[in-house]
Amino acid sequence: MSNIQPTEFIVIKALENGVHVIGLTRGEATKFHHSEKLDKGEIMVAQFTEHTSAIKIRGKAFVQTSHGQMDTIVDE
Repeated sequence: MSNIQPTEFIVIKALENGVHVIGLTRGEATKFHHSEKLDKGEIMVAQFTEHTSAIKIRGKAFVQTSHGQMDTIVDE
């Protein structure tokens, strides 16, 4: 039985153009299964599912979860 709660979401707000949000699969081999590109100010609401075990965010973004909130750090 899965521990995933379908009501748990994360919110990602792009702080610059071109922020990549990538969904990674579950299973024996982790693979990319979905990708979105956000422009500055765009917001994406994402959810972990039976197929999504991880979400990778590349670029400057604000992330909010039920566990807290954070900004990504990108060295320039």
